[in-house]
Amino acid sequence: MGRSRRREQGLLYRLSAIADRYCRTVKSQLPALKIAWGKTAETIVNNGHTIQLNFADGSTLKLGDTTYNLVQLHFHRPSEHLIGGRNFPMEAHFVHRAASGALAVIGVLMAEGKANATFARIVATMPAKEGPAVKADGAIDPHGLLPAKLGYYRYSGSLTTPPCAEVVEWLVLTDPIQVAASDVASFAKLYPMNARPVQKSNRRYVLQSS
Repeated sequence: MGRSRRREQGLLYRLSAIADRYCRTVKSQLPALKIAWGKTAETIVNNGHTIQLNFADGSTLKLGDTTYNLVQLHFHRPSEHLIGGRNFPMEAHFVHRAASGALAVIGVLMAEGKANATFARIVATMPAKEGPAVKADGAIDPHGLLPAKLGYYRYSGSLTTPPCAEVVEWLVLTDPIQVAASDVASFAKLYPMNARPVQKSNRRYVLQSS
């Protein structure tokens, strides 16, 4: 087997995103997610792959002894994770980076239901065409995209876009949020499908906070 093929097979063991129906989930005493984000994003951009909001320094996530800074938030349609075999219309990814360069991504599943004021504001102000970042609406508070409870699944994986480097600590929240179907439809006009197919876990264990 060639070196490139071995490298590819090695990645297959740690690719994101994975479905919990493929995984062995283990209840664990995981540390609480200590989120201290600011209340606004700095810029918003249509980068040709998704809608992304960028954040200035100062918004943090503390996980155990490691502090990460919130770098950006972006969206996928449909979701890149499944819970109980269920796929969701969308998923939000909050990307954090530590001083060491390590990444931690909080994944929030998005179900259709009641309107979410934060997502509605993002949809109302998102650039319709690919282009440079512009100033974000000051009313966009990232906390509005979090569920009331912060239980989560945790596993080590990769980015979901090339080069898919294995550098990410994934923190997928157990509870989804609700967003209006009309807002999902508006996002879908720009990006009807920008999610990576769900990957098998290849005997990976996923930890679930108890």
